[in-house]
Amino acid sequence: MRINHNISALNAWRNIGATNTAMSKTLERLSSGLRINRAGDDAAGLAISEKMRGQIKGLNMAIKNSQDAISLIQTAEGALTEVHSILQRMRELAVQASSDTNTDVDRNQIQAELDQLREEIDRIARTTEFNTKKLLDGKLESFRSSVDAKVVTGGNINLQISGTGNATTAEGSYIIEIGQFTGAETSELDIKISRADANGVTQLTLIANNGASSWSTASITFSWTNLNISDFGGALPQDEVVDAAVARIEAINTSANQLIFQIGANEGHNMVAGIDDMSAGALGITTTSLDVTSQDAAERAIMVIDAAIHKVSSQRASLGAIQNRLEHTIANLGVASENLTAAESRVRDADMAKEMMEFTKQQILLQSSMGMLAQANAQPQNVLQLLR
Repeated sequence: MRINHNISALNAWRNIGATNTAMSKTLERLSSGLRINRAGDDAAGLAISEKMRGQIKGLNMAIKNSQDAISLIQTAEGALTEVHSILQRMRELAVQASSDTNTDVDRNQIQAELDQLREEIDRIARTTEFNTKKLLDGKLESFRSSVDAKVVTGGNINLQISGTGNATTAEGSYIIEIGQFTGAETSELDIKISRADANGVTQLTLIANNGASSWSTASITFSWTNLNISDFGGALPQDEVVDAAVARIEAINTSANQLIFQIGANEGHNMVAGIDDMSAGALGITTTSLDVTSQDAAERAIMVIDAAIHKVSSQRASLGAIQNRLEHTIANLGVASENLTAAESRVRDADMAKEMMEFTKQQILLQSSMGMLAQANAQPQNVLQLLR
């Protein structure tokens, strides 16, 4: 029998310490509801769940963004509803003025009302706004383009962008090539743009050197950060390089005035929308075209107003399509957020029933260990029996 080292007591004491540590962690999980409270609980699980949390918060904000976008669209479409009503009244007046049952005095009175209605259309286009952003004054017009990309000789990327009738392009097309055009091949890429008119005749050719950040001509302005092969996933030519370059060029050619709605949790998860100029002039309703002071002029005014009604109808249909898309987007984002939240919960949340079972176990072990430590501490006293 030894009294300098009570091995049984040391063993009981060590087990009490381990039980206390385990009980502390169990209490922490029960009080927080989380299985992972620090990186040491599950390093990989913490990293995975944090990424999921970022995605969940992003998806929830994207839902809010989409709802705000619908509000903006509804504001614009609501204003166009009244423009439609005004145009219908204009058409009614033009039909009235087309009949020679009216005198010149009558037609002048009709003309006065038409002039006021035209002014009201301009006022609506000028003042309709959402969060101080003007919606119908033509500053949000779309850049309508179609992009066809393919790898061409030398690994260059050929993009065909066609646009019609807007602030930055004339009718025709641009050929955009990405590659090395300014000398020996390096990791930096050059951009070459050729401008062709509607007949296919090249009007200009421009090359952006590696260090250039932007240039502009009378018809187009481009700006970007330097394009690097590594940005696109490796050396040319590769499908991934083409896809990435197409996305970059599309972003470069996005008009700064367009509406870009962030409808996803990550970079590039957005949609672009535009609203055409809905002023009286843009609708073709000018002082000259809306003249009803004669029978012939009144008949021509009917055609002009019909064209304006068609343009407003097309714009409202476009806005309605965007709104319907956004409603589906919100539904999809809601499902994605719910599923990702469930996945994050499985990784990070504590199973309360399991933790209560573990807590009960640790309580029993702690009480048992304390009892055994008391017994082990009493053992050396038996040595006194040998001294009698």
